[in-house]
Formats: sequence, C-alpha cells, structure tokens
Amino acid sequence: MHYVDEGKGEETLLLLHGEPTWGYLFRQQIPVWSKSARVIAVDHMGFGKSAAPQDRTYWLQDHIDNLESFVKKLDLNDITLVMHDFGGPAGMGLAARQPDRIKRIASVNGPTPLGQSDLLDRVMANVAVSPWFQWIGQSEEKGILEEVLGHLDYNMLSTLKLNGFVRNEIINDTWINAYRAPFPTPAHAAGAIGWAKGFATGMHQFEDPDDSVKAKIKNKPALAIWGEQDRTLHAEHFLPLFSQLFPDAPIQRLPNVGHYSPEDAPDEIAQLVNDFLNKN
Repeated sequence: MHYVDEGKGEETLLLLHGEPTWGYLFRQQIPVWSKSARVIAVDHMGFGKSAAPQDRTYWLQDHIDNLESFVKKLDLNDITLVMHDFGGPAGMGLAARQPDRIKRIASVNGPTPLGQSDLLDRVMANVAVSPWFQWIGQSEEKGILEEVLGHLDYNMLSTLKLNGFVRNEIINDTWINAYRAPFPTPAHAAGAIGWAKGFATGMHQFEDPDDSVKAKIKNKPALAIWGEQDRTLHAEHFLPLFSQLFPDAPIQRLPNVGHYSPEDAPDEIAQLVNDFLNKN
C-alpha cells in the first residue's frame, strides 16, 4: 500500500480517496494542511501507486481491513479522517473498528454509513437518480463491466465526467495522464473493477458496530462538505445519514461543485477543513 506522508504536528489527517482516483486527488490540499499537521494520503490497494494483486478481492471490507492494518502498523492516533467517495464507508468502517484512534470526521462528498436504519433505502433511492450506479448495474447485466473499467487508461475522463466533474478548464495532458497512469492494463484496474462489481453483486459489507461504539463516534467533532453538482452521490440521499449521526455538526453545501469536489473547489475545501481543525 502506497502512501504520502507530509508535515508534522500534533494533528494527523488521514486522507481517503474513492473511485477511480488516488491520492493525487488531494494534491492541492496536502501542502496547505501539512503546514500545521501530519498529513497521510493513502492509495487504496488496486489504486494509485499501490499494488493490485490478482489473487484477492477488492470489496469494502477488504479496504477496511487494509486501513486497519495500516493504522496499527504506523500506530496512528488522534486521526482526523478526510473521506471522499468510497473513502467514506471505508473510513467509517475503520472508525467502527478503532473508535479510540479517531479524533474527528470530515466527509467530503463521502457517505457516512454506520448502521442507520434507512441506509439501504437511501442507497437505492440514490441509485434511481445516479447515472454511475445505473451504468454499473446495466454493465454487469450485459457482462461488459470488467471490459470497460479494465480500460481506464482510455476512458478515464468519461468516467470522471459521468460521476460529476465541473471544472473543465483544469483538464490538460498532465492532469489526465496522472489519473490514467495507475491503470495501464486491465490487471492494474482490479481495484476500480472490484469496487464497481462489489456494488453490482452485493458483496460489499458495511460495518455495523454496537451501540457503545456508535456512541463514541457520534460524540466526535464532524463536518460534511458536499458539492451539490454531484451526480453520483446525491446530497438529498446521503447528507441525512450524516445528520443522523452528527445532528449538531455543520454541513457546507457547495454550489457549482461536482462529485470530485477537491478538484472543483480545492482552495475552499482546504480552508473549510483548516477552520474545522481550529474550531475543534
């Protein structure tokens, strides 16, 4: 598992990307946050510069296992989770297993499932309006999911645009090559394929801790930042999950910002998280 480790300080930020990105997503925030904190950005297995073993699975529970091992290996404590996309359920899974290591939770267009009674209903309501999740289901039925996601070196931009990406002006050869680079062959795309296929086949397992662990997590400072042009994870379906856990926590809704909000609003997100750290 590859990771970037920058900065020093009493605070530790653990940055968790989603599908089909890697730590590069946070490249504009890392220099800001690392001025006063230790900032660690992991590449989930099968993504970025991490390995993509072919003899394993890439379900949600596998990513949670990896994160838990990673945090124990580095003995990380007082962690502020900064979670995007499936980094949300992966980070919440880590929090469910290691609540005493987590200090704060920041959701950046990242769901926060933790055994809410209406979780499945909200996920399915989101599917009904999400082109990405509809494509996953249809492609699995047609038997083409692995073929299409196995060629992310070619169709990366169309994948990002389908999920909701607003700032076309920043797209250049360096940018697109950085997002394509981890996926030169179908074998390298095992992580991206696995995440989508896990949803299509119902293989992902969300953590559902007991009430004592939930109480610990609910008492932690939390922040939600959501780009309202997100076509994959709609605010109306996922922000209520956040509010159920953290009813008094602030929610920053960003207009004209898409699913990949660290790209669409890099400076604003950097400042919002800094303010969150300073206030808590």
